[in-house]
Amino acid sequence: QVQLVESGGGLVQPGGSLRLSCTASGSIFRISAMAWFRQAPGKQRELVATITRLGTTNYAEPMKGRTAISRDNAKNTVYLQMNSLKPEDTAVYYCTADRNLGALLAGAANYWGQGTQVTVSS
Repeated sequence: QVQLVESGGGLVQPGGSLRLSCTASGSIFRISAMAWFRQAPGKQRELVATITRLGTTNYAEPMKGRTAISRDNAKNTVYLQMNSLKPEDTAVYYCTADRNLGALLAGAANYWGQGTQVTVSS
């Protein structure tokens, strides 16, 4: 099994920045690609960004251009730097991981964190 623990969420004003972290533990050999999804109240979960073990990244709308995903393989940690945050970015942000990138992109990864709340409000 793989455990994913997110941190770094909170309340931020519009235009502000936050950095989320997600640390994996357990059977790390079971994962390679990692990603961030988010889910706002009343909306479907949506992809934010993905990163492979080798560092290849992919960004999805609507946060493209305002986010940067990175990872530290030595620490089994993935980060999501979010800038120029808007009220519509308010959501629970989930870290996810899998060996299969396709499953990850489809939101069907085997491993998910518990989520961290990000609230953008003045």
